Amino acid sequence: METAGDVLTALARRHAYGDLEALITEGTLAADGRSSAVAALCAFGQRILDLDAEDFGMPEAAGEVPRDLLDRARASRMPQAPRERPRGALASLRPAYALLLEVIAIRWRRRDMAALVAAVHIAGEYLPMLAWEPVLGHAGDPALIGAAVNGAGSRFGVPVEPGAPRACDHTRPERSACERTLRVAKEPPPGWRAYLDRQHSQVASALGDCAARCRTPCTVMTRLDGGVRAALTERCKLAAEFTESALVRLRHAAPVGHGFGVPSPEEVQAAWARARKSLMHQPLGLAALDGTEDDPYPLPGLPALFTAIAAVRIVPDTLLHDVTVRITKTLG
Repeated sequence: METAGDVLTALARRHAYGDLEALITEGTLAADGRSSAVAALCAFGQRILDLDAEDFGMPEAAGEVPRDLLDRARASRMPQAPRERPRGALASLRPAYALLLEVIAIRWRRRDMAALVAAVHIAGEYLPMLAWEPVLGHAGDPALIGAAVNGAGSRFGVPVEPGAPRACDHTRPERSACERTLRVAKEPPPGWRAYLDRQHSQVASALGDCAARCRTPCTVMTRLDGGVRAALTERCKLAAEFTESALVRLRHAAPVGHGFGVPSPEEVQAAWARARKSLMHQPLGLAALDGTEDDPYPLPGLPALFTAIAAVRIVPDTLLHDVTVRITKTLG
């Protein structure tokens, strides 16, 4: 590399937004008067790469992030107030999973395995909600979910009476989260944000259990048409298999888990190979993953798996690629 501009462009193409922003804002390298616009794009790109969903699409202080990029990010944003519009990832998780696929691929190319495993773990946590989305018509929005889970015969979020036989397979944290989701839309923003931080993923898990594991289904499931119910159960079983797979379990060996080791790329590949094998024991998993060994995606077949669980095609987004294109154009 011969010039400072070459260095800046190389960092942008590696999605090293934090390093690029630091070099520009600290004055180590100059950007010929364009540093403000580039810094804003870098801060925006880093926020997305870090999966900082509560701040996706927030207007930058300098106002120099193009509106089309902000709008695309907002599609994956978690609303930070009960009545916030648009609803982002509560309206649909499909844009978020497309973005997760792009982030996982970038982390792979950067050999950032700890962050890759963290992204895979996030994907696993909300997969049951992705499976339920075609049935609910939204992604578990607390403001809307009551219509699908309330009513006579439902045990969703209903406390277990002391001494009464346990008729619901939800764990105590899941029951608590289900009860909270039915009323949190009327709470002030701090309570809403606390729910999203601590309990929304538990609701996703609980819904997955309703479809895939419940031994005594209540009206949350029995009210559904037979074909819809069967397809939902199949998708939720596949989501549960992924969540318990060798790939997701790698999180517990990484700094984001409970240890201090970071898996190598070879260990990630081996874990995904084991996960694929277990996922293909299910008919839907076999249909999704069979023939994907030559998929050019870093974890071959992962987009096809998400597609099968979502019941709609999901491919890697290009949002971060497009952020890089804007940066390099601004740099000239």
